[in-house]
Amino acid sequence: MARKPAELSVSRDDILVAAADVLQRNGYEATTMKDIAAAVNLTAASLYHHFRNKDALLLAVLEAGIALVGNQIEPIAASDLPPADKLRQMIRAHVLGLTQHTAIGAAMVFEIRSLMGLKPLPDTASDADRKAYADFSTRREAFFVRRDRFEQLFRQVIREGVEMGVFRGVDVGIFTKTMLGAHNWVGVWYRPMGRLSGEEIAEMMADSFLRSLKPE
Repeated sequence: MARKPAELSVSRDDILVAAADVLQRNGYEATTMKDIAAAVNLTAASLYHHFRNKDALLLAVLEAGIALVGNQIEPIAASDLPPADKLRQMIRAHVLGLTQHTAIGAAMVFEIRSLMGLKPLPDTASDADRKAYADFSTRREAFFVRRDRFEQLFRQVIREGVEMGVFRGVDVGIFTKTMLGAHNWVGVWYRPMGRLSGEEIAEMMADSFLRSLKPE
């Protein structure tokens, strides 16, 4: 089948899903823009119309992942529910989202480190390259700010529960990182045709972490 040359032949969401799938199979270093273009039946040139390079495409995948779950969790954290009810709903939303979008979840585990450092531009870089680099840097920093804010929402609810005496005293930072680490790995090991559904896994994980917070 011939590849589609038209820049509007597939949606941005289609490309992000395909990119996440290819990254999950191959890893960031081994993945090429040509691989991703082939997954959506595009020419490589058409893919470059949507995304300037592989870094920009990876960032877009990660932005979509954090927005997808963050948009569900932020209103829960801001609600008037008791801390235990908030935390249960937040855990369920996070884990369920990962079971529904496993490739994006896996990218959040394995590929995020590829964005940790930015290679400097060469002195010979064009003005267009410098502008693209600056725009990418700004978006990259905004992503990490939102990721940190996501963790802070869980910390806030756990701290609230500890202060109210409905959760036992824990190191809030360590507990939160441990819990979110367990959540994130669901995107790596979950299989849609496995023994348990995403709903069942989300409920089991919520039960486990809430039990571990019960006052002694």
